[in-house]
Amino acid sequence: MIKLSKLATAVALVAAANAAMAGEVEVLHWWTSGGEAKSVGELKRIMQGKGHTWKDFAVAGGGGDNAMTVLKSRVVAGNPPAAAQIKGPGIQEWASEGVLANLDATAKAEKWDSLLPKVVADVMKYKGNFVAAPVNVHRVNWMWANAAVLKKAGVAGTPKTWDEFFAAAEKIKKAGLIPVAHGGQNWQDFTTFESVVLGVGGARFYGDALVKLDQKALTSATMTKSLETFRKVKTYTDAAAPGRDWNLATAMVIQEKAAFQFMGDWAKGEFTAAGKVPGKDYICAAAPGTANAFTFNVDSFAMFKLKDATAQKAQADLAAAIMGTEFQEVFNLNKGSIPVRLNMDMAKFDDCAKLSSKDFVETAKSGGLLPSIAHGMAVMPAAEGAIKDAVSQFWNNDKMSVADGVKSIAKAAATK
Repeated sequence: MIKLSKLATAVALVAAANAAMAGEVEVLHWWTSGGEAKSVGELKRIMQGKGHTWKDFAVAGGGGDNAMTVLKSRVVAGNPPAAAQIKGPGIQEWASEGVLANLDATAKAEKWDSLLPKVVADVMKYKGNFVAAPVNVHRVNWMWANAAVLKKAGVAGTPKTWDEFFAAAEKIKKAGLIPVAHGGQNWQDFTTFESVVLGVGGARFYGDALVKLDQKALTSATMTKSLETFRKVKTYTDAAAPGRDWNLATAMVIQEKAAFQFMGDWAKGEFTAAGKVPGKDYICAAAPGTANAFTFNVDSFAMFKLKDATAQKAQADLAAAIMGTEFQEVFNLNKGSIPVRLNMDMAKFDDCAKLSSKDFVETAKSGGLLPSIAHGMAVMPAAEGAIKDAVSQFWNNDKMSVADGVKSIAKAAATK
């Protein structure tokens, strides 16, 4: 009995110590669709298991523009959340303001430098210090297709070139179905544009035009051809596209109303949530002309400086949980992305994820691994926003000439 009472006392002391260090962790994110919300729920469960209180700060709106507006007002008011979904060069921009926390203690304890590809680790650092925790790797240049729709329209296999794509789109249109499911938000236009430029011009051209923002590339004949192709894709979307959310466009493919969607692999989370099986119900393939390239989008949480010690402890536990194997596996299985950790077992992942993982490694060696401009990985936010607006204006204004579209995008790229 004495031993049991001692054990009970020890357990009580540990519980009291944990409770004393338990804190609230407020997390700003824009993961509100089915597969995404399920993934966030997993992180909440892990944090609650550590005794912390999870405060969800979800701001709807794909792409996170709405969330960034809310975040700026909170930081200016001196009341930042513990963590916010920020990525790419945007991390460096926030860090330069002196508002992000140093995560080196957690990163060292968890061996992040050996677990992350250098290209990813560098994005998470500011002046050599970790300030953000990466969640996953998304491939952006995917094309999703409904197998039944293709069969009904007499399309054999997924198109590998833009010429093959347009031939397939004609057949689908004649069958009375929508060739391309598209939503009406500027980031969706930009996502399609990115894949078109990559498919038309190749990896080197994409890097020159949309990463280096080289004016010669931006005003070249290759960019003209890219915009001509981009405009042609628009002719195969439906009239109800304006204002549609991305996941509703994905639902059109799932429900056999449309054949294709150009969207990153977060779309796969919607197929998974709907009980669809890759290779049977739907097909994942690189966008036409992009099989040897990979535009990546790494989701991450930047951590803000907090004054309260228990909140700091909760924040450190959050950072460790994000990179932990449990969350990495469950999150990416739900979200459609692949783990950012290099040593993860892919056995539970489907064929689309395995192909993505394989291509990620191969393109890293070949030079075909490229940051997504449409998803905040390639250029500073000001230039990205200006180019996104120019691309969307061209997409939505059929009267704008291709030549004027090229000029508009090149001018936007010069935004500082």
